[in-house]
Amino acid sequence: MNLGIQALLAFTPIALSGVLLIGLGWSAKKAMPLVYLVTALIALLSWGVSFNRVAAATIEGLIITVQVLWIIFGALLLLNTLKHSGGIASIRSGFTRITPDRRIQAILIAWLFGCFIEGASGFGTPAAVAGPLMVAVGFPALSAVLFGMIIQSSPVSFGAVGTPLLVGVQGGLQRETMTELLQSQGQTWGDFFHLVVERVALGHAIAGTLIPVFLVMFMTRFFGRNRSWTEALPAIPFALFAAFAFTVPYTLAAFYLGPEFPSVIGGLVGLAITTLAARSGFLMPKKSWDFADAKEWPAEWMGNIEMKLDSITTRSIPTWLAWLPYGLLALTLVLSRTIPSFKTWLQSYSFGLRDILGETGVSSMIQPLYLPGGIMVFVCLLTVVLHRAKLSDFAQAARESSGTLVGAGFVLLFTVPMVRIMILSGVNANEMASMPITMARWVAGAVGDVYPMFAPTVGALGAFLAGSNTVSNLMLSQYQYSVAQLLGVSGASMVAAQSIGAAAGNMIAIHNVVAASATVGLMGREGAILRRTIIPTLYYVTLVGALTMISMYVLNWTDPLVGVTLP
Repeated sequence: MNLGIQALLAFTPIALSGVLLIGLGWSAKKAMPLVYLVTALIALLSWGVSFNRVAAATIEGLIITVQVLWIIFGALLLLNTLKHSGGIASIRSGFTRITPDRRIQAILIAWLFGCFIEGASGFGTPAAVAGPLMVAVGFPALSAVLFGMIIQSSPVSFGAVGTPLLVGVQGGLQRETMTELLQSQGQTWGDFFHLVVERVALGHAIAGTLIPVFLVMFMTRFFGRNRSWTEALPAIPFALFAAFAFTVPYTLAAFYLGPEFPSVIGGLVGLAITTLAARSGFLMPKKSWDFADAKEWPAEWMGNIEMKLDSITTRSIPTWLAWLPYGLLALTLVLSRTIPSFKTWLQSYSFGLRDILGETGVSSMIQPLYLPGGIMVFVCLLTVVLHRAKLSDFAQAARESSGTLVGAGFVLLFTVPMVRIMILSGVNANEMASMPITMARWVAGAVGDVYPMFAPTVGALGAFLAGSNTVSNLMLSQYQYSVAQLLGVSGASMVAAQSIGAAAGNMIAIHNVVAASATVGLMGREGAILRRTIIPTLYYVTLVGALTMISMYVLNWTDPLVGVTLP
């Protein structure tokens, strides 16, 4: 079987997902079981993967699904706890006091607060946290999910305190061999890795500048009374200001502090600066913009989680106290990722399976306390005390949160195992590369010297499959570096393009969409979301691909290992 046919077969599950979800408008609940079955059959019949390994990959996917659902539950529980304690009412009032303009609110909540949460925790947490918050302050559920997914781009490479780079890139490259070669030239691994970090930050800083603009333009075009692009124009100066308020400290942090804190610092500094600017009226639109009355919203915009605050609680708590749980969440997430002893203690509580069904390397463990879901549950318990909420209200919040998981759980039961089968298909009787690697090799062979233009797209494809920048980097970093060696260009730049593209791919990762939708009670509209998030994704990978080409062939950016062949 030649490489072209292999690539076509490998691409079939992705194409089928697109046709069913976007083309035919199927819900993920209907589409993903069929896609899973097709993927399993291709792995068994075309790749020669053993039935045992397909089953092991499926079980691993189910364990990962439990992790995702735990995160969703934590986000829902925090939202519902605040709803019953009176916190959401105060937060909603606070944002209204800053500005009633929904365009500016989206920038503050989705872009800046979302970037901060991404930097602190990763795991798709921003969409799970910011999405429900936007619904609580009066956004349609569909728009909240869409905006929560769009910001899953610029901050993601440095999400979870740098995990996609520290774990994904470093774990995905032949670090030991490369270190020996670097040392022979008087360089260190740290020197090479820092080049990757700097180039990732620069690429995101340039491409990310327009992400807040996408937010306001999509808002007025798809959710405004008049369905107008031009109604976004008055907010664009503030959107660009908010972009730079994030990307400047973000880039400086990457250059001078490393990969752990760019998104955390960028989000925190940016949120402080833009909030002060909004309060003072700096670059603010002269005329405020709002959605039509909620009674006029189409049914497809609505989730099944309603924020009828007046009927839930009449309690009034100070705005600072209402926001305190989110501050504690961010602080605890950062501490859990940066204090070694605390991190080790949280990770020590784990369960799962290793070498599932005897398949070496197919393992998955759940760390309930270390995952953001566990930390959010802990913060919820603190919130009950801080807000002096009733235990009966907390129990009601837990029941509401559990009920919302059912729809998402069914879809993820098929989506994540499908992804794991593709990723683990490299062990087979036909001695073929895994499906993602096969697709990447065909692309490289087909386009030759212009491959750097497509490197971010390959990274995005990996994230689309895995729903994770880290996993995409683990899968594809060495492949991308090898292509750079063949072309005689900078491997550091190619790996950076991989990481940036993988971050952008989170905007279209199916199970991320499903997870975000579940937090606002919006299931069955995944295709509508993907039809919109594909636009900023294409923008991102195209621009970064062009920047990669320019850096390699015009600016001649290099690195210590250009021209050095790995053994």
